[in-house]
Amino acid sequence: MMRGMNAGVSAIKAIAINTFKEAVRNKILYNLIFFAVLMMAVSLVLDQATIGQRNKIIKDFGLASINLFGVIIAIVVGISLVYKEIEKRTIHPLLAKPVRRSSFLFGKYLGILLTLVIEILLMSFFFFLLVWLYEGGFDSYLLIAILMIFVELSVIAAVAIFFSSFSTPVLSGMFTFSVYVIGHLTSFLKDFGASSGSAIIKQFTHFLYYVLPNLERFNLKTHAVYHLPIEIGQLLFSILYGLLYIMIVMLFAVLCFERRDFK
Repeated sequence: MMRGMNAGVSAIKAIAINTFKEAVRNKILYNLIFFAVLMMAVSLVLDQATIGQRNKIIKDFGLASINLFGVIIAIVVGISLVYKEIEKRTIHPLLAKPVRRSSFLFGKYLGILLTLVIEILLMSFFFFLLVWLYEGGFDSYLLIAILMIFVELSVIAAVAIFFSSFSTPVLSGMFTFSVYVIGHLTSFLKDFGASSGSAIIKQFTHFLYYVLPNLERFNLKTHAVYHLPIEIGQLLFSILYGLLYIMIVMLFAVLCFERRDFK
């Protein structure tokens, strides 16, 4: 039993490393990082047009750039890398070996997370450099906001893996991006359903509220920019919520992937 577990862990590790190497070779990622840095630089231009809001604009634009382009990277990488294996039929010899489909998916997911870590570190480096040039110091509040951005991107990557386990890249991208957008509006949807006066709409919006991720839990940009107090308990709860949602989504992804026919 221990030998089988070790083999599974080794397979996941090998797939994760190969996934990371494949993602790093993707030129699209570097283009996205370039545009993210460019967006941060735009904040310097806006700074000239806004009096007294210099630091806030730089921080707001920087965090928004890391978040937005991180989401694009999570969706693009999460969908394309699984689909390429299926399209090029390189998945057949891989699954012919003693490698479980669950190990394949988890390996892909960990490889995507590793890619996101590197991308966020690169973007954060330029971001903190801009902040340091204008403030002359380091703002720890920004680290907390970036940590929660990573948790959010981890959830989005899991959702992308889930949809790519049974759907086409185009549909998977549309579904995942829709989850991202609606995930930031779940509280609004719940309130809208409660005030609609329709039992059907109320039940449907409540269903969306509990099924889709509440991504606003991870949004601490305003807290970071304006140095608003952050409750440690709420922060830990949000992280645990993200981890639990990832586990559930990955479980469904494995179930769908196990049923998929690659012939």
